[in-house]
Amino acid sequence: MTFPKSAFCSIAVVAGLAAGIMGMITTCQADEFKLAAIGARGGFGANASSQDFTQVEAFADWNLPWCWALGRDWSLQTRLDSSAGWLGDQGANAGVFTLGPGLRLGKKGFPLKLEGGSNVTFLTNERFATKDFGSTYQFTSYGGVSLELGAHIRCGYRYQHMSNADLSNTNPGLNLHMFSISYIF
Repeated sequence: MTFPKSAFCSIAVVAGLAAGIMGMITTCQADEFKLAAIGARGGFGANASSQDFTQVEAFADWNLPWCWALGRDWSLQTRLDSSAGWLGDQGANAGVFTLGPGLRLGKKGFPLKLEGGSNVTFLTNERFATKDFGSTYQFTSYGGVSLELGAHIRCGYRYQHMSNADLSNTNPGLNLHMFSISYIF
């Protein structure tokens, strides 16, 4: 089997770009696995199909030992995010538990950080008055910002989406606006 010349050119361009990006990235001085912050988070439905939902949770974030310097004073820190809380709508409630990897992009000395991640999620009940999530096993992906208010306080916002990734025939998903406050160690 032969590959067209254009396929080789595409592979070479992608490999060259990846090598160039990797060449600009250096490893940060990263700590060992350690607790970075604990806090509380709560939010509400982000669209018409999620408007009846509310979620409240306690969370803990750990810094993982991998960090990359992305140029002058910029870094990308790996994290492990976890939470335990409550999810409810008009007529039903469930415990919600999450665990998964995250990233925080920030500039040294600048209080605003970008955050994102994806967590494995477990619900104690998948059937609610307005939605049947199809499975107690879900995945929650999020993107957001945080603002450090001094050395130990951080507040944040994130937009998150929870769904079962089509593990079930029923997969309506849930979009939430979430607001947080945390103590930074």
